[in-house]
Amino acid sequence: MSMKPIVGIRYGAADFELAFIREMGVEYVELNLREEEATPEMLEAVKARLAAFDLKISILSCMSLQKNDIIDLNLTEKNGKAVSRDEEIARFNTLVRNAAQAGVDVVSVAWQPTGIKRTGRGPGAFTRGGSATYVKMDQIAALPNDYDRVYTEEEVWDNFAYFLEKTSPTLKECGVRIALHPNDPPVPSLCGVGSLIWNMDGYRRAFALDKDGVVGIKLCVGCWLEGGEKFGDILSDIRELQADDRIVCVHFRNVSSTLPDFEETLCEDGYADMHAIMKELVTAGYEGPISIDHAFAGYPEMGGMIGSFAYPTGYMKGLLHAVEAELGRR
Repeated sequence: MSMKPIVGIRYGAADFELAFIREMGVEYVELNLREEEATPEMLEAVKARLAAFDLKISILSCMSLQKNDIIDLNLTEKNGKAVSRDEEIARFNTLVRNAAQAGVDVVSVAWQPTGIKRTGRGPGAFTRGGSATYVKMDQIAALPNDYDRVYTEEEVWDNFAYFLEKTSPTLKECGVRIALHPNDPPVPSLCGVGSLIWNMDGYRRAFALDKDGVVGIKLCVGCWLEGGEKFGDILSDIRELQADDRIVCVHFRNVSSTLPDFEETLCEDGYADMHAIMKELVTAGYEGPISIDHAFAGYPEMGGMIGSFAYPTGYMKGLLHAVEAELGRR
């Protein structure tokens, strides 16, 4: 295969979940863990456990560090306590070193201090009765600010530049790259906080700041599709990004329509031609991890969230195999 299909797991995933992933023909996982689980000893232990199921770690994600409002907004106080972004960045650099020691060369970053914004989750017109997240932008725009003041887009960019200055030496020394995810939904500002990456030009600006080649991207197809033309042309952007060796992970997801309103859908039910997108990835020569981004809620009786990823991952792999056969690359 020209790419590496992956499924996200949490530290301590059950044996049946790991066995289920391997039976899907998946060999790599994105390991999502808490900071206290990211020690060298615990990472070696989880690597050994994954190896028993013929699985390997491709990406390391730590939510408290990859979406860190102290770093993103240069907060000096949080929950009534003094805080320091330099201390938080030092912890991120420790995560990078531990990832490198474990043989993992990609660490997730999402410059979204307010998190992913959704109007809700439930069955929709395009979900076949399944429970998926949806956005009605007028309702999100009416939400109160998340912080006690507005943070401009330029402030957010200044903080990102500072983060790069303080992390690039460690990333370069360790041979690790960050996988920078777009803001979701991709709009200039959410709940009083300016967005870092809400269109392709944002990525170009991030690359211009990157003197050491440590900034890679999680190419979230869903975010491109949510933004539509305002985000960029997904096919030409894939060509540009892959030619520059910037894609380190792909999130494969379709949506019902562009903003201001959309539902997350199965790959075959959204508005985008996912075969064409997969074909562009293969044609451009991308060979890294690829995963379904947001599956439906799933059912406990069918394995919960792990079970809900089975069908869309199989569909994604089927598209990949079909495109490889079409292009003579199987």
